[in-house]
Amino acid sequence: MSHLKPDQYQQILNLCRPLPPVTTAVVHPVKANVLEAVADAIEEELITPVLIGPAKKIKAAAAESRIDISNCEIFDVEHSHAAAAKAAELAAVGRVQTIMKGSLHTDELLGAIVRPDAGLRTERRISHAFLMSIPSYPKPFIITDAAVNIVPDLADKADIVQNAVDLWRVVFGFDKRPKVGVLAAVETVNPKMIATIDAAALCKMADRGQITDAIIDGPLAFDNAISAASAKEKGIISPVAGDVDILLVPDIESGNMLAKQLIFLGGADSAGIVLGARVPIMLTSRADGLRARLLSCALAVLMAAARKAGQLK
Repeated sequence: MSHLKPDQYQQILNLCRPLPPVTTAVVHPVKANVLEAVADAIEEELITPVLIGPAKKIKAAAAESRIDISNCEIFDVEHSHAAAAKAAELAAVGRVQTIMKGSLHTDELLGAIVRPDAGLRTERRISHAFLMSIPSYPKPFIITDAAVNIVPDLADKADIVQNAVDLWRVVFGFDKRPKVGVLAAVETVNPKMIATIDAAALCKMADRGQITDAIIDGPLAFDNAISAASAKEKGIISPVAGDVDILLVPDIESGNMLAKQLIFLGGADSAGIVLGARVPIMLTSRADGLRARLLSCALAVLMAAARKAGQLK
Protein backbone atom coordinates (compact mmCIF):
# COMPACT_ATOMS: atom_id res chain seq x y z
CA MET A 1 0.00 0.00 0.00
CA SER A 2 2.39 2.70 -1.16
CA HIS A 3 -0.03 5.34 -2.44
CA LEU A 4 -3.30 5.51 -0.55
CA LYS A 5 -5.79 6.34 -3.31
CA PRO A 6 -8.43 7.46 -4.01
CA ASP A 7 -9.07 8.59 -0.44
CA GLN A 8 -5.87 8.23 1.55
CA TYR A 9 -7.55 9.45 4.72
CA GLN A 10 -10.32 6.85 4.61
CA GLN A 11 -7.97 4.01 3.80
CA ILE A 12 -5.84 4.77 6.86
CA LEU A 13 -8.98 4.74 8.99
CA ASN A 14 -9.91 1.42 7.41
CA LEU A 15 -6.67 -0.12 8.67
CA CYS A 16 -8.12 0.26 12.18
CA ARG A 17 -11.37 -1.59 11.42
CA PRO A 18 -10.11 -5.05 12.45
CA LEU A 19 -8.64 -3.65 15.68
CA PRO A 20 -10.54 -3.19 18.95
CA PRO A 21 -10.97 0.34 20.35
CA VAL A 22 -7.91 1.42 22.30
CA THR A 23 -8.31 2.52 25.91
CA THR A 24 -7.27 6.17 25.86
CA ALA A 25 -6.60 8.63 28.68
CA VAL A 26 -8.15 11.96 27.70
CA VAL A 27 -6.32 14.59 29.73
CA HIS A 28 -8.32 17.52 31.11
CA PRO A 29 -11.29 17.39 28.68
CA VAL A 30 -13.04 20.44 30.13
CA LYS A 31 -13.94 22.10 26.82
CA ALA A 32 -16.75 21.13 24.48
CA ASN A 33 -14.46 20.78 21.45
CA VAL A 34 -12.37 18.12 23.21
CA LEU A 35 -15.41 16.05 24.10
CA GLU A 36 -16.69 16.42 20.55
CA ALA A 37 -13.40 14.91 19.35
CA VAL A 38 -13.82 12.10 21.87
CA ALA A 39 -17.39 11.44 20.72
CA ASP A 40 -16.28 11.30 17.09
CA ALA A 41 -13.54 8.78 17.93
CA ILE A 42 -16.00 6.65 19.91
CA GLU A 43 -18.43 6.66 16.98
CA GLU A 44 -15.65 5.43 14.68
CA GLU A 45 -14.83 2.72 17.25
CA LEU A 46 -11.26 3.95 17.58
CA ILE A 47 -11.04 4.58 21.33
CA THR A 48 -12.58 3.75 24.68
CA PRO A 49 -12.02 6.97 26.63
CA VAL A 50 -10.98 7.42 30.23
CA LEU A 51 -11.69 11.06 31.09
CA ILE A 52 -9.27 12.62 33.58
CA GLY A 53 -9.89 16.03 35.10
CA PRO A 54 -12.27 17.99 37.36
CA ALA A 55 -15.51 15.99 37.09
CA LYS A 56 -17.77 19.03 37.43
CA LYS A 57 -16.05 20.86 34.57
CA ILE A 58 -16.05 17.73 32.38
CA LYS A 59 -19.77 17.21 32.93
CA ALA A 60 -20.49 20.90 32.29
CA ALA A 61 -18.61 20.72 28.97
CA ALA A 62 -20.55 17.60 28.05
CA ALA A 63 -23.83 19.31 28.82
CA GLU A 64 -22.81 22.35 26.77
CA SER A 65 -22.03 20.20 23.74
CA ARG A 66 -24.94 17.80 24.38
CA ILE A 67 -22.61 14.80 24.47
CA ASP A 68 -23.55 11.77 26.52
CA ILE A 69 -20.62 10.70 28.69
CA SER A 70 -22.66 8.56 31.07
CA ASN A 71 -20.81 5.43 29.91
CA CYS A 72 -17.35 7.03 30.18
CA GLU A 73 -15.08 6.34 33.13
CA ILE A 74 -14.05 9.58 34.85
CA PHE A 75 -11.07 10.13 37.14
CA ASP A 76 -11.91 13.22 39.18
CA VAL A 77 -8.74 15.24 39.80
CA GLU A 78 -8.35 18.86 40.80
CA HIS A 79 -6.54 20.48 37.87
CA SER A 80 -4.72 19.93 34.58
CA HIS A 81 -1.34 19.20 36.17
CA ALA A 82 -2.87 16.41 38.25
CA ALA A 83 -4.71 15.12 35.18
CA ALA A 84 -1.47 14.85 33.22
CA ALA A 85 0.22 13.03 36.09
CA LYS A 86 -2.71 10.62 36.44
CA ALA A 87 -2.68 9.85 32.70
CA ALA A 88 1.03 9.07 32.87
CA GLU A 89 0.43 6.81 35.88
CA LEU A 90 -2.35 4.89 34.12
CA ALA A 91 -0.23 4.49 30.98
CA ALA A 92 2.78 3.26 32.95
CA VAL A 93 0.80 0.39 34.48
CA GLY A 94 -0.90 -0.52 31.20
CA ARG A 95 -4.33 0.71 32.26
CA VAL A 96 -4.48 2.86 29.09
CA GLN A 97 -2.67 2.30 25.79
CA THR A 98 -2.77 5.84 24.37
CA ILE A 99 -3.04 9.41 25.66
CA MET A 100 -5.04 12.27 24.13
CA LYS A 101 -4.35 15.92 24.90
CA GLY A 102 -7.34 17.92 26.12
CA SER A 103 -7.53 21.53 27.31
CA LEU A 104 -4.03 22.01 28.63
CA HIS A 105 -0.70 23.16 27.27
CA THR A 106 1.37 20.63 25.36
CA ASP A 107 4.45 21.19 27.53
CA GLU A 108 2.40 20.50 30.67
CA LEU A 109 1.23 17.15 29.30
CA LEU A 110 4.60 16.10 27.92
CA GLY A 111 6.34 17.25 31.09
CA ALA A 112 4.39 14.66 33.06
CA ILE A 113 5.19 11.96 30.51
CA VAL A 114 8.95 12.51 30.27
CA ARG A 115 9.58 12.69 34.02
CA PRO A 116 12.12 9.99 34.90
CA ASP A 117 9.81 8.53 37.56
CA ALA A 118 6.78 8.37 35.22
CA GLY A 119 7.96 5.10 33.70
CA LEU A 120 7.06 6.11 30.13
CA ARG A 121 10.42 7.05 28.69
CA THR A 122 12.28 4.82 26.27
CA GLU A 123 15.84 5.01 25.00
CA ARG A 124 14.55 7.40 22.32
CA ARG A 125 13.87 11.09 22.55
CA ILE A 126 10.19 11.86 22.12
CA SER A 127 9.23 13.70 18.93
CA HIS A 128 6.22 14.86 16.95
CA ALA A 129 5.27 13.69 13.47
CA PHE A 130 2.72 15.16 11.07
CA LEU A 131 1.34 12.68 8.55
CA MET A 132 0.30 14.78 5.55
CA SER A 133 -1.79 14.03 2.48
CA ILE A 134 -2.02 16.75 -0.15
CA PRO A 135 -3.48 16.67 -3.67
CA SER A 136 -0.31 18.04 -5.29
CA TYR A 137 1.92 15.19 -4.06
CA PRO A 138 1.27 11.60 -5.15
CA LYS A 139 1.53 9.90 -1.75
CA PRO A 140 1.26 10.61 1.98
CA PHE A 141 4.38 11.86 3.70
CA ILE A 142 5.60 12.77 7.18
CA ILE A 143 7.01 16.08 8.41
CA THR A 144 9.03 15.88 11.63
CA ASP A 145 9.60 17.48 14.13
CA ALA A 146 7.21 20.42 14.00
CA ALA A 147 5.90 20.56 17.57
CA VAL A 148 8.19 19.19 20.30
CA ASN A 149 11.96 19.53 19.76
CA ILE A 150 12.91 23.18 19.38
CA VAL A 151 16.49 23.00 18.08
CA PRO A 152 17.41 19.30 17.94
CA ASP A 153 21.06 18.29 17.80
CA LEU A 154 22.42 15.40 15.75
CA ALA A 155 21.59 12.72 18.33
CA ASP A 156 18.08 14.13 18.68
CA LYS A 157 17.60 14.12 14.92
CA ALA A 158 18.63 10.46 14.71
CA ASP A 159 15.87 9.60 17.21
CA ILE A 160 13.37 11.85 15.43
CA VAL A 161 14.07 10.07 12.14
CA GLN A 162 13.80 6.61 13.70
CA ASN A 163 10.50 7.50 15.38
CA ALA A 164 9.08 8.70 12.06
CA VAL A 165 10.37 5.63 10.23
CA ASP A 166 8.59 3.40 12.75
CA LEU A 167 5.33 5.30 12.23
CA TRP A 168 5.61 5.13 8.44
CA ARG A 169 6.25 1.39 8.46
CA VAL A 170 3.34 0.74 10.85
CA VAL A 171 1.00 2.52 8.44
CA PHE A 172 2.45 1.53 5.06
CA GLY A 173 4.09 -1.83 5.67
CA PHE A 174 7.01 -3.40 7.51
CA ASP A 175 8.26 -4.87 4.23
CA LYS A 176 9.17 -1.39 2.94
CA ARG A 177 11.79 1.21 3.75
CA PRO A 178 10.69 4.86 3.63
CA LYS A 179 12.77 7.48 1.85
CA VAL A 180 13.90 10.22 4.24
CA GLY A 181 14.91 13.64 2.95
CA VAL A 182 16.93 15.73 5.41
CA LEU A 183 15.98 19.34 4.70
CA ALA A 184 18.21 22.39 4.65
CA ALA A 185 18.28 25.63 2.69
CA VAL A 186 20.71 24.13 0.18
CA GLU A 187 21.57 20.70 -1.14
CA THR A 188 25.33 20.88 -0.61
CA VAL A 189 27.30 20.53 2.61
CA ASN A 190 28.34 23.93 3.97
CA PRO A 191 30.40 23.99 7.20
CA LYS A 192 28.71 27.26 8.19
CA MET A 193 25.24 25.66 8.04
CA ILE A 194 24.73 23.13 10.82
CA ALA A 195 21.69 21.60 9.15
CA THR A 196 23.82 20.48 6.20
CA ILE A 197 26.50 18.98 8.45
CA ASP A 198 23.86 17.09 10.43
CA ALA A 199 22.28 15.86 7.19
CA ALA A 200 25.55 14.39 5.99
CA ALA A 201 26.16 12.74 9.36
CA LEU A 202 22.66 11.23 9.43
CA CYS A 203 23.26 9.65 6.03
CA LYS A 204 26.45 8.04 7.29
CA MET A 205 24.69 6.91 10.48
CA ALA A 206 22.16 5.11 8.30
CA ASP A 207 25.00 3.51 6.33
CA ARG A 208 26.47 2.18 9.58
CA GLY A 209 23.20 0.87 11.00
CA GLN A 210 22.74 3.58 13.64
CA ILE A 211 19.45 4.44 11.93
CA THR A 212 17.61 1.44 10.51
CA ASP A 213 14.92 0.51 8.00
CA ALA A 214 15.16 3.70 5.94
CA ILE A 215 16.87 5.20 2.90
CA ILE A 216 18.24 8.62 3.87
CA ASP A 217 19.67 11.44 1.79
CA GLY A 218 20.56 15.04 2.49
CA PRO A 219 21.05 17.83 2.68
CA LEU A 220 18.17 18.52 0.31
CA ALA A 221 16.39 21.80 -0.26
CA PHE A 222 12.61 21.50 -0.18
CA ASP A 223 12.18 21.88 -3.94
CA ASN A 224 14.51 19.06 -4.89
CA ALA A 225 13.29 16.90 -2.02
CA ILE A 226 9.76 16.79 -3.42
CA SER A 227 10.32 17.43 -7.13
CA ALA A 228 12.22 14.99 -9.34
CA ALA A 229 12.35 17.65 -12.06
CA SER A 230 13.97 20.13 -9.69
CA ALA A 231 16.50 17.53 -8.53
CA LYS A 232 17.34 16.67 -12.13
CA GLU A 233 17.76 20.34 -13.04
CA LYS A 234 20.32 20.71 -10.26
CA GLY A 235 22.14 17.51 -11.20
CA ILE A 236 21.23 15.67 -8.01
CA ILE A 237 21.46 11.90 -8.32
CA SER A 238 19.58 10.44 -5.41
CA PRO A 239 17.14 7.60 -4.64
CA VAL A 240 15.29 10.01 -2.33
CA ALA A 241 15.09 13.35 -4.14
CA GLY A 242 11.69 13.83 -5.73
CA ASP A 243 10.21 10.78 -4.00
CA VAL A 244 10.38 11.43 -0.25
CA ASP A 245 8.21 9.70 2.32
CA ILE A 246 9.60 11.58 5.35
CA LEU A 247 10.90 15.14 5.58
CA LEU A 248 13.19 15.88 8.51
CA VAL A 249 13.23 19.63 9.23
CA PRO A 250 16.14 21.48 10.86
CA ASP A 251 14.13 22.97 13.74
CA ILE A 252 10.64 23.44 15.14
CA GLU A 253 10.05 26.82 13.50
CA SER A 254 10.74 25.68 9.95
CA GLY A 255 8.76 22.49 10.50
CA ASN A 256 5.78 24.19 12.07
CA MET A 257 5.57 26.81 9.34
CA LEU A 258 5.95 24.22 6.58
CA ALA A 259 3.26 21.95 8.00
CA LYS A 260 0.77 24.76 8.61
CA GLN A 261 1.34 26.26 5.16
CA LEU A 262 0.47 22.92 3.61
CA ILE A 263 -2.62 22.57 5.82
CA PHE A 264 -4.04 26.09 5.55
CA LEU A 265 -2.89 27.08 2.05
CA GLY A 266 -2.44 23.70 0.40
CA GLY A 267 -5.55 21.97 1.71
CA ALA A 268 -3.59 19.08 3.19
CA ASP A 269 -5.15 16.48 5.44
CA SER A 270 -2.93 16.08 8.47
CA ALA A 271 -2.60 14.12 11.67
CA GLY A 272 -0.24 14.83 14.53
CA ILE A 273 1.15 12.28 16.95
CA VAL A 274 3.94 12.20 19.53
CA LEU A 275 6.25 9.20 19.36
CA GLY A 276 9.14 7.81 21.35
CA ALA A 277 7.33 7.20 24.65
CA ARG A 278 5.92 3.83 25.71
CA VAL A 279 2.49 4.95 24.48
CA PRO A 280 1.53 7.16 21.51
CA ILE A 281 0.20 10.61 22.35
CA MET A 282 -2.43 12.49 20.32
CA LEU A 283 -1.84 16.25 20.24
CA THR A 284 -5.08 17.49 18.73
CA SER A 285 -5.48 21.25 18.34
CA ARG A 286 -8.52 23.48 18.64
CA ALA A 287 -7.96 24.38 14.99
CA ASP A 288 -8.11 20.72 13.89
CA GLY A 289 -11.13 19.59 11.93
CA LEU A 290 -12.89 16.26 12.23
CA ARG A 291 -10.64 14.53 9.69
CA ALA A 292 -7.45 15.62 11.47
CA ARG A 293 -8.71 14.49 14.86
CA LEU A 294 -9.84 11.07 13.62
CA LEU A 295 -6.66 10.53 11.63
CA SER A 296 -4.56 11.30 14.73
CA CYS A 297 -6.62 8.72 16.65
CA ALA A 298 -6.14 6.19 13.87
CA LEU A 299 -2.36 6.61 13.95
CA ALA A 300 -2.33 6.15 17.72
CA VAL A 301 -4.45 3.01 17.42
CA LEU A 302 -2.11 1.54 14.80
CA MET A 303 1.01 2.39 16.81
CA ALA A 304 -0.45 0.92 20.00
CA ALA A 305 -1.42 -2.27 18.16
CA ALA A 306 2.05 -2.60 16.63
CA ARG A 307 3.71 -2.14 20.01
CA LYS A 308 1.41 -4.74 21.59
CA ALA A 309 2.24 -7.17 18.78
CA GLY A 310 5.98 -6.65 19.33
CA GLN A 311 6.49 -5.20 15.85
CA LEU A 312 8.41 -2.17 17.13
CA LYS A 313 11.90 -2.27 18.57
